[in-house]
Amino acid sequence: MSISISGSFSPTSFAAANSYSNSATAQKAQQTTNDAADTVKLSESQQVIQLYQQGQQVPQIASSLSLTVDTVNSYLGISDSK
Repeated sequence: MSISISGSFSPTSFAAANSYSNSATAQKAQQTTNDAADTVKLSESQQVIQLYQQGQQVPQIASSLSLTVDTVNSYLGISDSK
């Protein structure tokens, strides 16, 4: 889209540019809404299980989720026999 700029103000050009801007804003808002609709929030325990299944070690998982190693072990059903 091109808009010519001249020495005089053209209400038609301004309206067209404003309409395009509003349309682009509406499209961006719709895209943001669609992206949010596709988001799934996993519980803490589900996040732990998923990271473990992806090959991360317990200390890595604990660190990345700000949990204790004991909590991660608990979510994974790992008992710490001392």
